[in-house]
Amino acid sequence: MSRMPVSVRPLAAADEPVWRELWTGYLDYYETRVSEDVYATTFARLMGDEPYDPLGLVAEADGAVVGLVHYLMHRHTWKIENICYLQDLYTAPEARGRGVGRALIEAVYAAADAAGTPSVYWTTQEFNYAGRMLYDRVGIKTPFIKYARP
Repeated sequence: MSRMPVSVRPLAAADEPVWRELWTGYLDYYETRVSEDVYATTFARLMGDEPYDPLGLVAEADGAVVGLVHYLMHRHTWKIENICYLQDLYTAPEARGRGVGRALIEAVYAAADAAGTPSVYWTTQEFNYAGRMLYDRVGIKTPFIKYARP
């Protein structure tokens, strides 16, 4: 597949229906569901202006929103400056392999640089082979293993 012209912009309140559709696709990919309260709260936080609210960007191609990314800045005990966690990244199935994911990641890198937060990290599940092919080109795989409370 060839790359497509992609523009990335901040998520806007009017994007809620397409955001919901894309985020549902993302959650489906990871075989998870969230309540309506989580949808509403997450979107409200993405529209918020608190210092540690998550931020959202969308990718547009051919006049349509075809991808999203959520990220947040947070404190770190090993650094003075904040760091950036890229939490959710999703490209609509019809736009995959055409530069959308890369454009969204690069936009997060640019936002982090602009905020004086050059460290950006993310996690993915091992089975996300297509995503990992991109991540191997735009990031460095670390030796850390994630644990979670049972």
